[in-house]
Formats: sequence, C-alpha cells, structure tokens
Amino acid sequence: MKKNTLLQDFMLQFRVIHALIIREIHTRYGREDLGFLWVLGEPLIFCAGVTILWTAIRPSHEHGLPMTAMVVTGYIPLTMWRHCMGRSVKAFEANGSLLFHRQVTPLDIIIARSFLEIIGTMMAGVLVFSAAVFTGYMELPEEPSLMWLGLLFHMLFSFNTALIFAALTEMSELLEKFLNVFGYLSLPFTGAFIMVDWFPPQYRWAIMWSPSQESIEMIRAGQFGLNSHAHYDIFYTCWINVVLLIIGLYLTLRVRRYIFLN
Repeated sequence: MKKNTLLQDFMLQFRVIHALIIREIHTRYGREDLGFLWVLGEPLIFCAGVTILWTAIRPSHEHGLPMTAMVVTGYIPLTMWRHCMGRSVKAFEANGSLLFHRQVTPLDIIIARSFLEIIGTMMAGVLVFSAAVFTGYMELPEEPSLMWLGLLFHMLFSFNTALIFAALTEMSELLEKFLNVFGYLSLPFTGAFIMVDWFPPQYRWAIMWSPSQESIEMIRAGQFGLNSHAHYDIFYTCWINVVLLIIGLYLTLRVRRYIFLN
C-alpha cells in the first residue's frame, strides 16, 4: 500500500481544517448569504462600541497617550483572546461526532475555531483602526513592524490559550464553571487598559510575567514609538509562548479519552 508523503498529509489536514471552518460558520451563523459576515460583525460591535464609549467618557489623553488609540490597541487583542478562550470551552464535545472520521482530530477542531475568532477580530480591528485614523482620533503607527510582531505574538498566545482550555474543560467540569470568573480576574494582567510603565517600579516584574501584557506592550510600542515608554522582552515572549504551545499540544493529544461521543 502506497504511503502518503508529508506534503500530501499536510494538504489533507489543510482541507479538513478548511471544511471545519466552513462548517463552523454555517453552524454558528446559518447558511444565509450574509451569515458569514457575523464572523466580522460580532467582534466589530464589541470593539467599536467600547472604543466609542471610552472616547466619549474618558479624557482625551491619559499619561500623555491618546485615549482612543489606547483602547483600540488594547481592547482588540483582548477581544481576540477572550473569544478564543470562550469558544474553546467544550469545543471537542460539541464536535464529538466529527471525531468518528479518521482524518479529523481534536487539534483540527481547535485550529478551525481559533482561526475564525482570530481572523474575525483582526478584520474588525482593521476597520475600527481605519475609522479612527480617518476621523482623526488616531495616528498611523510609528513602527508598523513592531506592532505586527506584537499582534503575531498575541495571535499565538490566544491560540495557545484555546488549546489548553479546550482540553482542560473536557477533563474537568469544575474548570468549565470557573472559566468566566478566570476571564474577569485576569483582566488586570492582560494589559488591555494599562501599561507597565504606569505601575510602581517595584511591582512591574509581576505584571510582566503575563504573555498578554508583553504582546500588547509591543503593539503599543509600534503605535506610539518612544512616547509609550513600553516595557517588553521579545526573548521571554518567544519562549513562554513555545512552552504554552507544547503544553497545549500535549493536552490536546491526550484528550480523546475524556470526550464523550454522541
């Protein structure tokens, strides 16, 4: 029997993931012609709404930085992370029937779900960012490459979080109940609405353990340049995301025994 090459196996899994993404869109938003637009519309409503609200009720600048740009560069990554985490809960059980197919794996399922959340949030972010620049509430990034590096790190962190929590919520119902509480308790450590430089120097080390804070600091350093006084460590951000990815893959590869197939 002829064995598939590595490239053929890769292309097969690519087609599986693509089919899972299409199925997820149809299942979540329906099969109407414009149903898929909610992939963009849902995060757009959150991001645009919070940006408009904070711009209206808060001072125009805080710690010398424009409020609108602070919200856009913080809340969009936060939305990406929270949506990836939220959609990971019981993701394998919800798609358990698909695991009867030999080609479909738990990893494929979480890749498809995370991709939808990441691409939807990124499209919403581009629209909100463009509108803010067009209306004069934001300037173009001073260092776009650094901003994109921070965004890439945050995409990876969001995916890692989804991998880990998708597996853990299958293993423990208690953790599933605690997840919403965890999401709120972790807000101060995400970096969405605050920067490391605003903390007293003796406490900065604690907040800088957060991979989310690190990536958002990079995003803001790319947006504001030296004016942001950003604190980040690219080496730390690299290795902590690699560690989280390894943990997530380890848990995902061993989660099948906990999945109840209907």
